[in-house]
Amino acid sequence: MRKGKRKKRVALVFTLATSFEAELLRSVTEYAGNRGWILDMNPEPFLVSARALLSWPGDGVLAFLRTPARLRTARSLGIPVVNMAGALPPSEVPRVMVDQEAIGKLAAEHFLERGFRRTAYFGQRGMWYSRQRQRGFVERIRRAGGECRILEAPQSFDARYPWYRYMKLLEDWLQTLKTPVGLMAVHDYRARMVLDACARLGLRVPQDVALIGVDNNEVICTFSEVPLTSVARDGYREGYEAAALLDRLMEGHPPPKGDILIPPQGVVARASTDIEAIENPHVAAAVRLIREHLGEPFGVELLESHLSVSRRYLYYHFQQCLGCTPYRYINRMRVERAKQLLAAPTRLKLYHIARECGFSEPRRLRLVFRRLTGMTLGEYRRLVTARR
Repeated sequence: MRKGKRKKRVALVFTLATSFEAELLRSVTEYAGNRGWILDMNPEPFLVSARALLSWPGDGVLAFLRTPARLRTARSLGIPVVNMAGALPPSEVPRVMVDQEAIGKLAAEHFLERGFRRTAYFGQRGMWYSRQRQRGFVERIRRAGGECRILEAPQSFDARYPWYRYMKLLEDWLQTLKTPVGLMAVHDYRARMVLDACARLGLRVPQDVALIGVDNNEVICTFSEVPLTSVARDGYREGYEAAALLDRLMEGHPPPKGDILIPPQGVVARASTDIEAIENPHVAAAVRLIREHLGEPFGVELLESHLSVSRRYLYYHFQQCLGCTPYRYINRMRVERAKQLLAAPTRLKLYHIARECGFSEPRRLRLVFRRLTGMTLGEYRRLVTARR
């Protein structure tokens, strides 16, 4: 920033209720420091109102606009505003947020990789992002020949309609689902409701109901009786891109024609989906063999010899049950194991990681990892390190 140039004032109008929002704040704060901004943080719970900001002497606002009234207020401020919430359909207020449909697609692919074709979606009525996540999930499941049952919960619970009154409806719905079923909840809070309902009904997670949420809320996901699998968002990048867009708007550049969408980081797998819903006994046995011998250099020949079936039989039924060949499934499991090792606090050398994943040399690990993830080993390691 040039000496003597007036520092811009930016209001941050959102709460810090989750680790995701803390990541947003971290990236915005770093961006602001580089640009010399003065940040004003709302000390109260989330609120955008004319009384709060119409007389505020600032230059721009980063906010979560979740209601039409707040959106109207934002338009009346007369300064650039960037919305970071997905509760409402696209509007003329510029927005940066996660790709909601991509979240649903990732969750669907996680279930499809585990052999699930019967699925369900537990959504949130009146929330645009819930419908978008549902669309991505359902379309991917149906494209693979699967089916999906849908239930929407109220947008929010309050003293007039507390959450425990809704649990009976949720439990009744869960009892109509044929198990095993792969269930996606719109976010981790609703996934926790499903966990509680399953416990009351005697439904086992993941054996009867495999469950995945969204946001990777560490408190909910790790302190549940069954640790919860969740789709993680890239809070740091969402915050950075929102700040960068606001910077351009404050400099007089025109707003983008549509929402700026940030890809989700990926699925953080935990115990709630640690199962395969595979009805073919040979494919189920093959998957067990692959998991048991993952750290050894083997190929499809091992499966043929142990199961006494032909390669043609294995290829056909793997495609039917898991949507891929045995060779691709082996590599997919090895790459998942490599991801776990790359994310470990202790920095392992690549030849150790390759050996633990059944690769004879790091070069082969590099090739397979990049082909399946689109990232190098170094890029993935930097990503998970920044996420901590």
